[in-house]
Amino acid sequence: MKIDRFEDAEVWRLARDFAGKIYLQTISGNLARDYSFRDRLRRSAVSIMANIAEGFERQTNKELVQFLYIAKGSAGELRSHLCLAYDVGYLDENTVNELLEQALKISRSLSGFIKYLQNN
Repeated sequence: MKIDRFEDAEVWRLARDFAGKIYLQTISGNLARDYSFRDRLRRSAVSIMANIAEGFERQTNKELVQFLYIAKGSAGELRSHLCLAYDVGYLDENTVNELLEQALKISRSLSGFIKYLQNN
């Protein structure tokens, strides 16, 4: 199936949903008051979906793959931030595990998409 718009890509929809969850987790409590850290979490999450979109708009597989790798890097960065958020008591264990699992799902999806594009 050919995907003509980034909005139609399952991985972008996953990243969009994930960014929304990150925003919801950062609007209250101690995390909301730690402005710098809160903003790093938000920027990392937004970077995932934004790089997927930007890669699609470049309209070449080579550039799309490059931006998918950047998105994958942002997903890793965000997982690291989530671990710290748990360590300092900003997020509880259930919440952080759910978010980490979603971030890993996005990373795996990005890897699969990259492999598909490189093989076709």
